[in-house]
Amino acid sequence: MEFYIPTETGEFLAFCAAGAAMLIGLVMLFAPRLIFRVAGIRIADGRRGGLAEARSTMGGMHVGLGLGAILLAQPMVYLAVGAAFALAAFGRILSMMSDNGATLFNWAALVVQSALAILPLAYVFGFI
Repeated sequence: MEFYIPTETGEFLAFCAAGAAMLIGLVMLFAPRLIFRVAGIRIADGRRGGLAEARSTMGGMHVGLGLGAILLAQPMVYLAVGAAFALAAFGRILSMMSDNGATLFNWAALVVQSALAILPLAYVFGFI
């Protein structure tokens, strides 16, 4: 079985979004304290459950989703990547509106999540 790298532009952009999801997950899996520090999130002293949550939910899920999309290279898997990032962006918008969370980090993360949602969805729905 060969490793497949897409040659058409739309699928390649969706492939890159899946790769970015995987890279984000790897950083969260192996360096959650660094990401928390950048985001301004603090773990309560003596409570390491937050790190486990970051490594599993924020790290492992992104790695699994991105890796699955890269290895399977199917439009419906790219749809899952796009939908996941679109809903993550929607959740961030809700937080920015209702939790007074319009920080520079949240705006930057919203841009990244929106781009990572648009690329695979545009491919799946035939826009690129």
